[in-house]
Amino acid sequence: MIHLQFPYGKEHKELSLPRRQVKAVLTSELERYRPDCDAETLVRRALEAPIGSLPLHELSRGKQRVTIIASDHTRPVPSKLLMPQLLREIRTGNPEAEITILIATGCHRETSREELIAKFGEEIVAQEKIVVHDCDDVENMVLLGTLPSGGECWVNRLACEADLLVSEGFIEPHFFAGYSGSRKAVLPGVAGRSTVLANHCAEFIDHPASRAGSLQENPIHRDMVWAARKAGLAFILNVVLNGEKENIHAVAGDMEAAHEAGCRFLEGLCGVEAAMADIVITTNGGYPLDQNIYQAVKGMTAAEATVNQGGVIIMMAKSNDGHGGEAFCRELMAGDDMDALMADILRRGRGETLPDQWQAQIMIRILQRARVVYISDADDALVSKLHMTPAHSLEEAMVLASQLLGKEEPTVTAIPDGVGVIVHS
Repeated sequence: MIHLQFPYGKEHKELSLPRRQVKAVLTSELERYRPDCDAETLVRRALEAPIGSLPLHELSRGKQRVTIIASDHTRPVPSKLLMPQLLREIRTGNPEAEITILIATGCHRETSREELIAKFGEEIVAQEKIVVHDCDDVENMVLLGTLPSGGECWVNRLACEADLLVSEGFIEPHFFAGYSGSRKAVLPGVAGRSTVLANHCAEFIDHPASRAGSLQENPIHRDMVWAARKAGLAFILNVVLNGEKENIHAVAGDMEAAHEAGCRFLEGLCGVEAAMADIVITTNGGYPLDQNIYQAVKGMTAAEATVNQGGVIIMMAKSNDGHGGEAFCRELMAGDDMDALMADILRRGRGETLPDQWQAQIMIRILQRARVVYISDADDALVSKLHMTPAHSLEEAMVLASQLLGKEEPTVTAIPDGVGVIVHS
């Protein structure tokens, strides 16, 4: 027997299967990687040896207005570790610099003061100028031109008009941008809503290169790089985190060169070969990313890459907050024919993207390939309305999956953390 363990909320669920039935267990090497120094030293080393750039303290000389783009409350970036070192570097080069920390909310809600304190600590919140980006505040946006996608590129004025633009962030596999980090600080981080919608258009989401681990030929990535360069993003500090949200690697420097180095490091640990199977069991890595169905789509994309056509994905996501997006639900509940739903979305032009359309589009794509048995705390009726089969244990899910397949002993591939691997098919 093979004994499998999967994160679920803040706990774990277990399942034992006959060894002959299990094709593979796909896991990242991130959890086994051990850096040769502590997290703070990793960041300091990265700043001392930037990739493709002068050190930040040299870049900041003579630069009066400096903006640092920081992630918002939805991202686990260790800003208490990163921000003090960025501030120190800038002020070493120019003690008189006027620094603004701009919170990259994208199209998320505003970050609260309590969340800022949790992110940066009391001292930075009390002493530094912090502005929270609002994607709908058109008065504080600057039009930088036309994106390669054809959409207008509107970016927060504090970023565009800075003498020096810097960002912090983290790099992880991203299910349609390839990887997070770097250029995403600008688009979608501090961009206008219409710009984000243009970038997330149906045509680009449908592109075969818009997948986790893919940057080459990725039209979404291309738009993001264009926007960040146009806004003047001059220097980044990005980290790689393990499952415990601990910093295990850091890169700094040019927004493309440093980011590419970080992505190569991550690919070396997260890249796995597909093991095609009738059933793929996966998760969203547990709390905090498995709190709703909307976010769970990310983990399902890893299973999508290694499940047989017509197979079954068993997705485990606690989903105690329900669906996570009204617009996402409306798209999925508009009909029962996945091909018709997809055709409707694909008919929309680059300038006709609706909020959360991209998440529904990816979910529909998954459902066109496989059926989904969904283990969660969400309401069964809601799960069913979203075209999935509800379950409440791995044992129940396996029985349901076997019935859907009409097989007594279907093959199984397990992915304990679906957002932590890049599956190469």
